[in-house]
Amino acid sequence: MLAGAALAPLAGGSAAGKGVEVYASLGITPVINFRGTHTVIGASKVWPEVHAAMAGAAGHYVPLEELQDKVGERLAALIGTEWAMVTAGCAAAIALGTYACLTGTDTKRVRQLPDLTGMKSEVIIQKVHRNGYDHAVRSAGVKIVEVGSAAELRAAISPRTAAMYFLGGTSGDWNVETPVGLEECLAILRAAGVPVMVDAANMLPPFGNLKKLAALGVDLICCSGGKHMRGPQCSGLLAGRRSLIEAARLNSNPHSDSQGRGMKVGREEMVGLWLAAEKYSKLDFAAMDRECEAQAKFLAAEFSKLKGVRVSFAPHDRTRRVHRVRVEWDEAAVGFGAAACEKMLMEGEPRIAVLRDGAKGLTFTVFMNEAGDVKPAVRRMKEIFAKHA
Repeated sequence: MLAGAALAPLAGGSAAGKGVEVYASLGITPVINFRGTHTVIGASKVWPEVHAAMAGAAGHYVPLEELQDKVGERLAALIGTEWAMVTAGCAAAIALGTYACLTGTDTKRVRQLPDLTGMKSEVIIQKVHRNGYDHAVRSAGVKIVEVGSAAELRAAISPRTAAMYFLGGTSGDWNVETPVGLEECLAILRAAGVPVMVDAANMLPPFGNLKKLAALGVDLICCSGGKHMRGPQCSGLLAGRRSLIEAARLNSNPHSDSQGRGMKVGREEMVGLWLAAEKYSKLDFAAMDRECEAQAKFLAAEFSKLKGVRVSFAPHDRTRRVHRVRVEWDEAAVGFGAAACEKMLMEGEPRIAVLRDGAKGLTFTVFMNEAGDVKPAVRRMKEIFAKHA
């Protein structure tokens, strides 16, 4: 009875309207996203046609191995790699890629993980590439070997080396450059017979960045399907050498005796990511960037009218253009700080999610916003500054 009562208001209306009603029945109000493709607020909005196809796929049984085969072929053709597979997010792709480098297609080793007895046990990472997501690498039980130069990289390679993890896109600090570039890493590791795995989560848009990695001969490419690609949030992509993708699949579902069994991917996610990738690969990224730039400039112009506010633009990432508007002010002069302003934006009407830029300001990331998102953001900021002036 309670379940029926909760679902009753969802009959009819648009998919977007139904979504609002679902959250309202839980007492949750959706937010306008100026944080970017962050998992904590949903990452992105699934393309409506992809969502519809996923619902259709959910209504039928299908052998998952067959579906992964066919979808993998389509994804590989789009990217230019030998093969590909759908994973439960980019972190799962990184973990499965690591497992593949350790076990190969030896099912005995697959079952043995995370016990590395008799296996290679080290993964090389450049110091500036260390990040929270490399926990997915460490989940295999390997030792991380940090390097800071080409000489250190060569010296770190040993019979224990299973792979190198390379962080694509930014390294978290716009002023830090990667000491050893990807092409040099590939040359050094290829000569040693060691695969290179690139975390490409920060390399979309455009889709062409994935094709560039494939053209360079990167052994494994890891990417999220639920962020800028707008596939299912809990989907990711692992593409690269056929032998390594085969090994990754043995380490994943539906194989019950594998460490990756818990990283389950359903038929809905496989279909959803495939269709999202097909659509994404054909988008006009230059036009999308022009729209984001126009929205960012509008925000900057309006925020500049606020008394005591300093507005600037954050630099773009190294491999993609993301427009970020920084807003700073003197807390003592204005009467409240960035933390308080962030809280007021999140608790107001409409709710607006932003990033706090240190202690002195906020960052509005204009990346995947609807055309009408900027005006409510400006209105809310004007209300907050007028109220506390």
